[in-house]
Amino acid sequence: MKIKVITDSTSDIPHDVAEKLNIRVVPIYVRFGENTYRDGIDISSDQFYSMLTSSAVHPATSQPTPEDFTNTYKEYSDTYDGIVSIHISSRISGTYNSAVIAKQNLKNQCAIEIIDSKFNSAGLGLIVRAAARVAQSGANFADVINEVNKAINEVSMLGMFATMKYLARSGRVNKAIAQVAGIIHVMPLLTFRDGEIIRAGLTRTVSNGMNRICNFVRQNIPINELIIVHSVVEDQAIKLKQQLNKYIEEEKISIYQLGAGLGANGGPGVLLAAIRRLNISET
Repeated sequence: MKIKVITDSTSDIPHDVAEKLNIRVVPIYVRFGENTYRDGIDISSDQFYSMLTSSAVHPATSQPTPEDFTNTYKEYSDTYDGIVSIHISSRISGTYNSAVIAKQNLKNQCAIEIIDSKFNSAGLGLIVRAAARVAQSGANFADVINEVNKAINEVSMLGMFATMKYLARSGRVNKAIAQVAGIIHVMPLLTFRDGEIIRAGLTRTVSNGMNRICNFVRQNIPINELIIVHSVVEDQAIKLKQQLNKYIEEEKISIYQLGAGLGANGGPGVLLAAIRRLNISET
C-alpha cells in the first residue's frame, strides 16, 4: 500500500530528511508586524532568528488553516491509499483542529487519519520519522497508525531555555518573573506531560543544564533514537552530542535547528533532547 505521512513545520524536520522519508511538511505562519511568512518556505530558521533579535516587533505564530490541509490532502488522495497526518499537541496549538476540519470537508476521498502527537519539535519529529519509515516499507494504513501510537508512548523530551525574555514577550510567562529570572541568572527546564509543556526545574548554568539533559537520557536507556534541537547554539548541540556518545551510538543521534514554532517563545539559546526509548521486548 502507499501511505503518505504529513506533519507540520513545528516538527523541525529538515527539508532533506523530509524528502528522503517522503514526508510532507505543512508550514505554520510567522508574522512580524504586517508581514506574514510560511515557516521553512518564505523564511528560514536563520532568517527568523536574525529578525527575532533585531525587530522591535515580537513575532506571532499561527496554525495552518483548514484550507491549507484540505489542499494538501487533495494532492495525495488520488495517488495514495491513505494519509496519516501527525501534528503538534492540540493542547498548545490549533493545528490539529485545522487538520480535523479539513478531513471533515473531504468526502469520498482516500482514508485519512489525524493524530495528536502530544509533542512538538523533536518529540513530534521522532514520531513522524517512525511513521514515515514504516510507510516506506510498504506497511498498510493500520500498521502505520499503530506505529505512530506506539512511538507516542515511547517518546520523552527535556529542554533548556537560556532566557525567559521571549517567553515573556509572547505572554507565556509573567514579565516580572522573567525579569527576576534574568537578575538571578536562572534558566527553566521544560518537558511535556499529557500534551502540555510543564516546568521540570531550573538551572543556573548551561553546563549544569546540559548535565541535566544527559541524566534524563541516561535514565531512559536503552534508547532507540534521539534528536537534539537547538536555536543558534550549534556548538552546545555538538557538545551535548559528544557527551551522549558515551552512552548512545553516534548514528542514533541527529541534530536539528529549532524552527519558528517554538523559537518565537524560546528565542536563541534553546537546547533540547527528545528520545524514543527502545522496547526491550522487541530486541
